[in-house]
Amino acid sequence: MANFIGYKLFIDMRKLFVSIAAALMLGFSAMADEGMWMLPLLQKLNAGAMKDLGCRLTPDQIYSVNHSSLKDAIVIFGGGCTGEMISDKGLLVTNHHCGYSSIQQLSSDEHNYLEDGFWAMNSNEEIPVPGLSVTFLVNMSDVTEAIEGAKSDEERKAVSEALVKDSEERNPGCDVELTSFYNNNVHYIIVYKVFRDIRFVGAPPASIGKFGGETDNWMWPRHTGDFSMFRVYAGKDNEPAEYSEDNVPYVPKQSLRISLKGINEGDYTMIMGYPGRTQRYQTEAQLNHMMALNDIAIEARTLRQDIMWKWMEKDPSIRLKYANKYAGSANGWKKWIGEKKAFKDLNIIEKEHDKEARFQKWVDKNKKRHGLYGTAIADIAAGIKANEQVDLDVKLLSETLYRTELVNLSSAYLGGRNRSLKAGADSVTAEAAGLEALKSAFEDYYAPLDKEETAALLKFYREKARPENYPDLGEDFATMDIDKYVDELFRTTIFTSYDKAKEAIENGGKEVTLHDPVNTLATALVNVFVKLRGEQNPDAAKSIRAASKAYTAGLMEWNKGKAMYPDANFTMRLTYGTVKSYSPKDALNYRYYSTIYGVMEKEDPSNYEFIVPNKLKQLYVKRDYGQYAMADGNLPCCFLTTNDITGGNSGSPVLNADGELIGLAFDGNWESMSSDVMFEPDLQRCICVDIRYVLFLVDKFGGAGYLLQEMNIAK
Repeated sequence: MANFIGYKLFIDMRKLFVSIAAALMLGFSAMADEGMWMLPLLQKLNAGAMKDLGCRLTPDQIYSVNHSSLKDAIVIFGGGCTGEMISDKGLLVTNHHCGYSSIQQLSSDEHNYLEDGFWAMNSNEEIPVPGLSVTFLVNMSDVTEAIEGAKSDEERKAVSEALVKDSEERNPGCDVELTSFYNNNVHYIIVYKVFRDIRFVGAPPASIGKFGGETDNWMWPRHTGDFSMFRVYAGKDNEPAEYSEDNVPYVPKQSLRISLKGINEGDYTMIMGYPGRTQRYQTEAQLNHMMALNDIAIEARTLRQDIMWKWMEKDPSIRLKYANKYAGSANGWKKWIGEKKAFKDLNIIEKEHDKEARFQKWVDKNKKRHGLYGTAIADIAAGIKANEQVDLDVKLLSETLYRTELVNLSSAYLGGRNRSLKAGADSVTAEAAGLEALKSAFEDYYAPLDKEETAALLKFYREKARPENYPDLGEDFATMDIDKYVDELFRTTIFTSYDKAKEAIENGGKEVTLHDPVNTLATALVNVFVKLRGEQNPDAAKSIRAASKAYTAGLMEWNKGKAMYPDANFTMRLTYGTVKSYSPKDALNYRYYSTIYGVMEKEDPSNYEFIVPNKLKQLYVKRDYGQYAMADGNLPCCFLTTNDITGGNSGSPVLNADGELIGLAFDGNWESMSSDVMFEPDLQRCICVDIRYVLFLVDKFGGAGYLLQEMNIAK
């Protein structure tokens, strides 16, 4: 691997990066629709464009460190979604699919909150959710100059650690993160406050909250009431506290006002939330590599999901156990399929190729630019080439054999036990912790399903893997009878039921698990993984990081005078756009909103994904929509905007020009599956559930209208 830059060039680039950070504070022109914008830079980068589109708020009303602002109403829900405060009593709303795992966790055969829905009719009926957290952004501070001013990696590390420590001291009780943007060209200290006493308030049944299931996922028109409600509790000082009956509803610095005024095409919209990850500054080589990795995942997940679904259709109890596992797998799977199609239909690779050619031509015209960016694209390609095969091998292993549930059960026990020991517990306490972790893992496990899946994954891996990466299972993997092996594995292991495992561990301790045949399989997989990691070239990854940093810096210089947003990295962002219809193909035009009429059109009692609850049908027949109906008397369900979103934005508030809540973002459309790589303004849409449908379901369907009394509603 060629050395990317020498020391002198490094110093020159360091100076350049500092200047780029400063340039971000200058006035730029920004486009509507596209962009996941950093809140501290709204005044300089976006205020004009937002105002031109119709926004009636100032940047300071959206983000401020000196007084309450809209950002104080927006939270990280759990570990991968967005939520928002809708009352001064800690009431929070997010997507149904964001609350899904928590609702499943609280459900049982006797109280199936997924299937039946649930509404607490008073605070005493709210259900604590162990392990769930809600995180508020406190502030963000630009520390680019300090970090990029470091003269060595050692100095950079020391400066970073000092910055974090200083912020922790100034913000007691808060979590502090050092986060980089623009491929490590810009750096911020971000301070968060985390609340861990969260209680389930209510959600419609999955037949509403997940109406359409995987069939409708990423599709328009949509008719899904994708929401759930929780409440944040705090100590009596309004600060984070572990669960206690003495805790009280949290009083947020700000909660969102809700609008029932409705929407029209062309209305201004903005979305605040935590988009997870985009790759809009990747090169052609990176995009091709990403697609190759996705192809492996698509094929492996198709196999696993077909098996899961077959068993889920057989038995409602199995469906309850595997609902979240299936949804989690299928969401990415379907996205990658759509992404692959979009790449072809929109000529994404060809467009990136042309852009890189123009960029390289610009770079080569200037000696200084050539010194800074001249080999960036080539260095990225070389770095990818160096690890290409091993990356594919690791992906295959992680999407197949590492998904074997039996192995994960054993790991759950050992992981729980080891974490307890590490925390200083004695062996008895650690054993109990391991068993508790194992018990939790068994709640969503069904051995016959796993047995079929394990055999299928072993066969798939044997077919696709290079022979040198076969696991050592005590006999020749190339010729062994896999069905016979799996039969024996599931017959002899203790990990097919919790009671069996508990009895064995209590009698024989940790040693029992070490001699279990599952441990032999797990050890074999770990050995393959370690082998593959050992084959990876660490210099290649380092070169890619350096070259990507240079390439992004070059793009910023090349686009000087235009506002550039950083890739999403699960930090709070704002996007702005409009309510808008679209035409996905010739002679087909999609209206910007859907109604309850479409729910009834899609109803199919024989299909689990399209069952309509009787009470909803009764309300429809009576046209009993109350104050939530549109002017024509119909009930809105969902609507479309041009806002730029990605995974992590699920549950994000959709706000009007006055910052009032008009809906919740919950999906992108099928035609925009390449949006993590390239924004397509004519086709990309954000699918949102209308807040009027949400409140209708809370009030008219759920019978929990009392909750509206604590909301600030504008009619």
